[in-house]
Amino acid sequence: MVELADIFRDAGPAYLQRFGDRMLPSHKRVLSNIVACRTPALGGQMYFCHRCDLEHSVYFSCRDRHCPKCQGHEAEKWLEKQRKLLLPCSYGFATFTAPAGLREVTRSHQLVTYPILIRAAARAVLDVAGDRRFVGGLTGVMAMLHTCTRTMIFHPHVHIVFPVGGLGEDGNSWIKPRTRNYILPSYAVSRIFREEVEREYRRERLYDLVPKKTWCRPWRTKMMLVGTGEKVLLYLSRYLFRVAISNERILAYDGARVTFNAKDAPVTLDVEEFIRRFLQHVLPKGFVKVRYYGLWASACRDKLDAARRILDAHNIAIGRRPPRRQPSEPSPRPQPQCPNCGAPYENPPERIPRARAPP
Repeated sequence: MVELADIFRDAGPAYLQRFGDRMLPSHKRVLSNIVACRTPALGGQMYFCHRCDLEHSVYFSCRDRHCPKCQGHEAEKWLEKQRKLLLPCSYGFATFTAPAGLREVTRSHQLVTYPILIRAAARAVLDVAGDRRFVGGLTGVMAMLHTCTRTMIFHPHVHIVFPVGGLGEDGNSWIKPRTRNYILPSYAVSRIFREEVEREYRRERLYDLVPKKTWCRPWRTKMMLVGTGEKVLLYLSRYLFRVAISNERILAYDGARVTFNAKDAPVTLDVEEFIRRFLQHVLPKGFVKVRYYGLWASACRDKLDAARRILDAHNIAIGRRPPRRQPSEPSPRPQPQCPNCGAPYENPPERIPRARAPP
């Protein structure tokens, strides 16, 4: 099977030679990390099996968040952490998409514009939920940025998860929407999202770089009910730990073109275009992809606890006792075994030094 590292290892030097003087340091670092991941370049450990006299080398991973080999095991850790924030109620899910006229400026000023999109989407949900015409309470917001489509086209959008309802101003009541299937009006949320983005772009002096018609047209926001928070957390974990393309989606590489699976049909790209599309989704160094607002903000944990007590008491009163989660104990680390005979190694491994300096 062709892997992303194989493509970068083969075509990366030519790409760097042609475009290296215009590439961001973070893009060069990602290329280097993915190529070196689980190779002698990063060092590793040497195991020896006394039963079958087999030497087995295990090389270290790069732990880069854009590497397709290094993200799968992190999803379960993140899920367990987020479950502690969940309230026993229904949840809504919203997707805020930046219009086409905004994307070029957004991509060129990522450090400034990515936080703007996240803050604006969160503010829109909090403002509309806080309006007494709709809910009239403080809800929680978990906002996550995603930048690509299945074909790796730059398509920035923000996913938001929020409890349906909100904590009243008195802190002693949980306010539900008017009807059971009502979430929040998408027209109001979209308008506030656009106004917040426009105001922030003016403040950052990016407003004039965006086509004027972008600010005049209505923006679209998708809103839906998703039931329990468990389902939506599982859905979000796939976005959080998904890189622009996984190794499983790559079908073929002939040295000049790359073919990979998209949503509807396989897509074939020139290798330079393939690398360019991948790198445009590399996040700025230190950028926080998931952010919390409202009840889920770190400064509002006392309000979150109050909301949980109110909802638990209500569920018990109507005979719907909330399930009690047993605290999960960390699973023991599996003992390394010989890949040939399956026996556990008797002696500790020997360290394999790096083949070169760290990238």
